[in-house]
Parts: sequence; C-alpha cells; structure tokens
Amino acid sequence: MTRAAWNRHLTAAIALAATLAAAPAFAQTLRFGLAEDPDVLDPTLARTFVGRIVFASLCDKLFDIDDKLNIVPQLAESWQWSADGKALTMKLRPGVTFHDGEKFDAAAVKFNIERHKTMAGSNRRGELSLVSTVDVVDPMTARLNLSQPFSPLLAQLADRAGMMVSPKAAQAAGDKFGANPVCSGPFKFVERVAQDRIVLERYPNYWNKGAIHFDRIVFLPIVDATVRLANLKSGQLDFIERVAASDAAAVSSDSRFKLSKITEIGYQGITLNVGKSDLAKTTAIGKDRRVREAFELSLDRDGIVQVVMEGQATVGNQWVAPENPFYAKNMPIPKRDVAKAKALLAAAGMPNPTVTLMTATTSDAQKIAQVVQVMAKEAGFDVKIQSTEFATSLNLADKGQFDAYILAWSGRADPDGNIYSFDACKQPLNYAGFCKPEVDQLLNESRTTADVAARRATYEKIASIVLVERPIIYIYHRHWLWAYTNKLTGLRAIPDGLVRPQGLKFN
Repeated sequence: MTRAAWNRHLTAAIALAATLAAAPAFAQTLRFGLAEDPDVLDPTLARTFVGRIVFASLCDKLFDIDDKLNIVPQLAESWQWSADGKALTMKLRPGVTFHDGEKFDAAAVKFNIERHKTMAGSNRRGELSLVSTVDVVDPMTARLNLSQPFSPLLAQLADRAGMMVSPKAAQAAGDKFGANPVCSGPFKFVERVAQDRIVLERYPNYWNKGAIHFDRIVFLPIVDATVRLANLKSGQLDFIERVAASDAAAVSSDSRFKLSKITEIGYQGITLNVGKSDLAKTTAIGKDRRVREAFELSLDRDGIVQVVMEGQATVGNQWVAPENPFYAKNMPIPKRDVAKAKALLAAAGMPNPTVTLMTATTSDAQKIAQVVQVMAKEAGFDVKIQSTEFATSLNLADKGQFDAYILAWSGRADPDGNIYSFDACKQPLNYAGFCKPEVDQLLNESRTTADVAARRATYEKIASIVLVERPIIYIYHRHWLWAYTNKLTGLRAIPDGLVRPQGLKFN
C-alpha cells in the first residue's frame, strides 16, 4: 500500500471510530460502507445509486421487486388494470404511518405522485409523464389515470417514483425536505454529516416491524474500495457494497466474511455531450458523430472488463445486457478497430482530437478512465482525465460542463427505465443533451404495449438510431459484489443492487 493510500486508510478509520464512539450504544447497529456519498435524500430530486441504497431503509414504495424482477406488493397490497390499460387501481396497505405519525392513505398517494410530476427539479417527471391524474377512490384506494397505456408503470412505482413521503413534512419543508426526510420505511432519519455519515434509527411503528432486527443503521461513504475493505477487515464496518473485483477472491477465501454476487440490470457507460450545452458545438466528440464512432472503435470492451473488473462483468453495448429479452440483436457489440477509428478521424479532419473525460473519484471509475485513456491514444485521441467528487460531477453533467463522462446506471426492472430518461428530449437524466423526435416517438410506442415481441421490435428501431448517434457508449454490465461479516444473515441478492434491511440480522 502506498503512503498516500495508507494515510487515506488511517484517516478514514480514525473518523469512523470517532463517529461510532460518539453515537449512543444500541443493541444492534449495522455499519454499512458506501462507495460514494449520496446526493439529496428526497426521492423526487435524488439521482444517485447510493441514495437508493439508503432509501431502501428509509422510504417504502408502492411496489417492490423480487430476485426474479417480479413486481411484489409493498405499500400497495393489490392492484388492477382497467380493460383499456389506462387506469391502475391500487388497494393500499392499512395501518401504515409516516415517521411523523401522519397516516398513509390514498390522499398521500395523490400528493406524492403530483409532487413527483410537478416539483421544480423533479427527476421523476419523465418516469410518470403518462400519469394524467390521480383519484382518491376511498381512503385506502387510489387510482392512477393515464393518457395512454404505460407498460413500465409498475416498475417505475417499484423505485423512487413510488416512494411515499409525508405530505405534511414535505409541504412544510419545501425544497429543503431532503435535509430531514420523513418517509414510511423501517428506519427514520436521525442525522447526516456530508461526506461522513448518514444515521437512521428504527421506526417503532413500522408496519412490518417483525422483519427488522437492527436498532440503527449507519451509512459511511468511503470512496476508496481498498479503504472500505480494510475497515470491514478491521471490524469497523459490517457490510460494504461494490467490493473491488481484484479483492473478490481474497474475500471469498477469508472465513470471517461472506461474498455475494449478482449481475446488475443496469450498465456502465460513457456519456458524451452531444447537445447538453453550447460546449458540444465546440468539441470534436460533440459536433461530429464520426469522432464518436472512432472513440467507441478505439475501445476493447473485453480488455476493459478484464483489467478494470477482473472479469467480474458482462460485456455489452446497449442499455440492457445481451441476455435480456429486450436486447436489440440487430446492433451487436462492435469489435475494436483502431485502423477504422483512425480513418474516421482523418475523414473528420481531426486526426488527434482532445477529449476531457470526467470521472468520479471511485476506484472502478478511475480505472476505467485510465484504461480508456491508453486505448483511445492508439487511435489518436488525447484523453485528459478530470477526476471529480461524484455529486459534483452530476451537477457539472446537468449543466453540460463536460465532454465525456464515465457514469454507471444501476438499472430498472423494465428496460424503459434504462433509456427513456436518458435519450428522450429534455428529460431530467439526459446528460448527453440528445434529442431526436423520431426516437421520442419510438420510445413512446414502446411504453404503450405490454407485448414483448412488439416492444423488442421497437427497441431495435431505437437502437439503430441511438447506437449510431452515440449519446452514450455502453461498455459492460457489472457484477454486484458485496462483502460482509459472516455474522450477518438474511441478505437477499436482487439484481437492482439495493440492500433491503427486512430479514437482515446478526447470528
């Protein structure tokens, strides 16, 4: 370990020990190491994957998914579609309260869906765009009325779009709600210190309290994977997410720990600024799609997976993995072709373009950037790496202040959740600034039918456009790697990569 790495390790360990020493003594505390510090803890505004891990303990949803990606009840006990597919009626779970004691009911559902759709800065707006109105049928029955059939709706409501917050607390706090979130999950918010810790405490009136065995969860963001693992090995942490692939074998062979692995439903990619800001008009990669094609052809996906992920990922070139039923087979994974990449750059009149590659400071993202830099150089690219704290990088991407951006998406159970908000015009997660009316039309077509064959055919048409324009260059689909003390039992490995606290306990 280098002196710098050791200093980071020591600093993190001291800070962690101080945090835990200062906390009250609880019978059962789960100490959870995160790979990044989440952004705002407001389901309407949030964007980060690690935020969703925290939300899994903090904010229940109308629905959830199981290990087979089936929709299962959570706050909605049952549901029924209308014959024309334009109305979803939900029977709500009785006896549920928010952390402030307010009752969860159909009026709360109406408030939350409307908040997701109308709040300034909402990142759920695109996910619920086809929900036109919400009816309170009776106190425990809510009906969502759609402008047209919307096949991904249940999957959307099984994530942040379906998270329910206290209307009373949200109205009182306005856009500051994320500083003190009030939900209906198994744990309630206690405190947050940026870049240091998020503390949650068990909510005694949780509707499913028999499944909760911890009194407190402390989430600690530790960016360096080596330091996260060192804290697990020293006993300062009980669970860490995103173990470095290079450490997987060592963890597996250590009897003190367990390692869980599952292939994600999301992807690792490089988002390219093709229209997010005026900057796209001035950069080689933004203004000429031949340069973007050359950039992709300079990359060896298999090589990246081997070097960065030690083989712990599945190579891919789309928003879903090749084994997914919605994978567009008409656009297979392109092979690396440095000669063709050079020819494309020459034809574009830019044989040695400069690309600033923004990346978060996480270990995997840094490795990807370094490998991409070396590979692309062989085709003539001068790649400059811009390492940026994760939440800051998202803000820069939102403003279009980047050329290329290494960004992973944790994925959704329905493929619409992996593409619509990224490629539809002016959607909140469309960091690339990509916009083509014909793609919007096709995306909307894919949402209006539940027929798998019809949706697959539509996605092939989308792929034939999007994968040529390249607002995102998809690279691989990670294997979620979790390491935790062998005293912990009850973990459910679900492909969305979220850790549900229900059932977790120490032996």
